[in-house]
Amino acid sequence: MPRNFKQEYKTQQERGEHENRMERQRARRKLDAKGVTRHGKDVAHVKALSKGGSNADGVRLEAPSKNRSFKRKSDGSMK
Repeated sequence: MPRNFKQEYKTQQERGEHENRMERQRARRKLDAKGVTRHGKDVAHVKALSKGGSNADGVRLEAPSKNRSFKRKSDGSMK
């Protein structure tokens, strides 16, 4: 069965994930426009989007191992 991309997009919007995805994409494009080489790096937000952050709070380049691994609470959310 092929993936239903329309359904995935709709679900993403209903959950409120779409705006965060667009915020991440804008941050990557802004760095690319400045000519920053981000090969092998992640664009990390200074204040995580899941914690109410935005591009206005600042972004930085980090190694994927640093950006994708955070201390967690027992319910799985970030500390």
